[in-house]
Amino acid sequence: MTLTERYRRPADLPSRIPVFPLRGAILLPRATLPLNIFEPRYLEMIDGVMSGARIIGILQPIVSGDDDQESPVEKTAGLRSVGCAGRVTSYQELDDGRLIITLTGITRFQCVGEAETEMPYRIMSVSYDKFASDLTEGLGEELVDRQNLLRVLKTYLEANRLKTDWATIQRASNEFLINALSVMCPYGPEEKQALLEAKDLRSRAEVLVALAEIDLASNGSSGTTLQ
Repeated sequence: MTLTERYRRPADLPSRIPVFPLRGAILLPRATLPLNIFEPRYLEMIDGVMSGARIIGILQPIVSGDDDQESPVEKTAGLRSVGCAGRVTSYQELDDGRLIITLTGITRFQCVGEAETEMPYRIMSVSYDKFASDLTEGLGEELVDRQNLLRVLKTYLEANRLKTDWATIQRASNEFLINALSVMCPYGPEEKQALLEAKDLRSRAEVLVALAEIDLASNGSSGTTLQ
């Protein structure tokens, strides 16, 4: 059963989920995020979710100017209000006690409160209603300017001397391409959050293009107009 078949409406997902606050990381519907789990609090969290709904929320912390923590230790640390729920779709235990897991995105959520628990990790009350359209695979793909996205992507890769399997990119659906690029792109927390909160695929593609063009212009790598 695919995730789209398993989760057809917001009511199919739990209203309280454990969250993994992680700076500079986002998840999006049907995209994947590999995670290396080694902190005791998150090892305990994974043990819990694997015996339950197998769902975790990826949520960025609110970073202050002097805070360089990737994942805040304090349960009082501020968190963004919008994140994305994912299901553990790959799980591997290593000899040194670490876990290697893969999350596959289901839908974005809005935080509506936090549960007070004695667990070392945080559990949020969430609402998926605002993002119910995330549960429809491929919604809005036909509105994406794919030609422009691919042109800018190719220029960005060449300017940064990055190699990729271009044939695979050409075959990818608009949704997969846009969401996977958004999860993998090397931008900062604010840019990542803008990609996460874009209202639809076309808007997210436009943000990706704008970020790439800014990067190209700032590095003097853009020899042509990419609009």
